[in-house]
Amino acid sequence: MHPKIGISHRDEKGWTVVEVHGEVDVATVPRIREYVSACIDAGRHHLIVDMVGVPFMDSTGLGLLVGIGKRIRTHTGDLRLVVTNPGVLQIFRVTSLHRALPIYDSVEAAMG
Repeated sequence: MHPKIGISHRDEKGWTVVEVHGEVDVATVPRIREYVSACIDAGRHHLIVDMVGVPFMDSTGLGLLVGIGKRIRTHTGDLRLVVTNPGVLQIFRVTSLHRALPIYDSVEAAMG
């Protein structure tokens, strides 16, 4: 059985907004990594990962986002996150990753 995860993207105002819906964990990270890698390979180096639809994320998800951030920076790109779930936000705060990965409360704010 495949884990339930929804991933889509759209290009808007010079950004690629990748929307993720569902749990980001060891079961879903490979699919998310593959999807985002395809976006980066296609030349999309200014990414906003919209995680408003993510109710749960584990350390595998954190590792994925750190890896995406590193890969984007090698292309002189930019990675921004949209996170509103208090539980998911707490993971970033506990690990201090909110200092390395900019987090916004809406896609519009992330586009700034």
